[in-house]
Amino acid sequence: MELCALLLMLLLLSLALSGYTQQDLPRASVTADPDRVVFTGETISLKCAIESSYSDWRFHWSKYSSAFTAGEKYISAETLTIEGVSESDQDKYWCWGERESRPMKSQKSEAVLVRVEDRAQAVLKISQSWLTEGDSVTLGCAVRSSSRGWTFSWFRDDHELLSDSSRGAEGSYTLSPAAVKHTGVYSCRAERGAYFTEYSYTQLLWVTSRRPRASPIISPSRSQHFLSDSLSLSCEDQRSSGWRLRRYGMTLEDCSSSDWGSETGSTCRISSLKTSDTGVYWCQSESGEKSQPVNITVHDVDVILGSSVYPLNEGDPLILHCLQQHTNSSNLRAAFYKDRSLIRTQTTDDQMTIPTVSKSHEGFYYCKLPERSASPKSWIAVTESQTEYQISVFKRISSVFAALPYLLLSIILGVKWHRANGRPDEVHTEYVT
Repeated sequence: MELCALLLMLLLLSLALSGYTQQDLPRASVTADPDRVVFTGETISLKCAIESSYSDWRFHWSKYSSAFTAGEKYISAETLTIEGVSESDQDKYWCWGERESRPMKSQKSEAVLVRVEDRAQAVLKISQSWLTEGDSVTLGCAVRSSSRGWTFSWFRDDHELLSDSSRGAEGSYTLSPAAVKHTGVYSCRAERGAYFTEYSYTQLLWVTSRRPRASPIISPSRSQHFLSDSLSLSCEDQRSSGWRLRRYGMTLEDCSSSDWGSETGSTCRISSLKTSDTGVYWCQSESGEKSQPVNITVHDVDVILGSSVYPLNEGDPLILHCLQQHTNSSNLRAAFYKDRSLIRTQTTDDQMTIPTVSKSHEGFYYCKLPERSASPKSWIAVTESQTEYQISVFKRISSVFAALPYLLLSIILGVKWHRANGRPDEVHTEYVT
């Protein structure tokens, strides 16, 4: 009897010395790599960690909706790796540890939700779509619903990888300075490990030249067109042969390989315009050289604005027409607007002329006829003329050279003053005997 009591006391003492309350037990935690949002086919790793001085932990994993199959090798490992993720793997996961050398368990971790989506989608963002050569533009790329662990690539036109772009984790790529050759249709794609997203939706980047270059010849030569009108676009005046007409509306298309126009030589003719023919058109050589792009819009309206399809240079005249479909009348008292402000009301005809334009004339223009709705708006671009630009640069350089003699004189006088006044003790000692 006394022996039993002694054994019981020893057992209680052992439990008191080695036992832990629930609060004393270390807590497990879970981290996910790449993150908690993964896509079908990806691999995700969940790591269990226990802050403890002990190293003999055996790990256990559980999930909310169903139990792991007995004997699965990863349910007792520190890292739970799920390869080829499917929608059935979307669940809440948690872990805990159990020491192998003695009966001691950790507290369970907080549950981590792993969300599985069908397919990752890259999204392209362009800081500005219309710019002038010499400007800078940033192409951004991101993955919808996810942000961690991706690297990115950028493509132009027919999924041609930009040769001067490098993959990076920042999700941005800068073209600086932009040139006319950078005009095109851009997309991006992201990768994480061995997994690639779909290509992003395409976006147009339009770069105009400071010095006018060859552009497609448009007939009739205006930006806006009526529905069902005919249109002719030609690349005949380019400097070399082998030019083809390309356009970007909803997708990138060639006249030669589409059903929207008929091609004869380097001329493309559209017999009956549709609103889907709205887009940016340019000529492109076999070597990839590109002409100045032009913007063509097709409208199902009864009034349009007739304006130059080409950018204007400073000093050029701006001629605007207010055109009504199915009429030849020229006594229409048209009113012309710029950026919602009335510029002028013509009392005798449908034409307005600004003899000499400057950069301040750049903006959105439209017109209105009596008892008719206003025309759609057109952007009139005005580029700084090369002559004015050279004069501006010359003036700046001249002003620098003009200031140089005064700058040199100031330096010389400053040095002389410093020599005469900078060391008075030495000057006085020179005359003391």
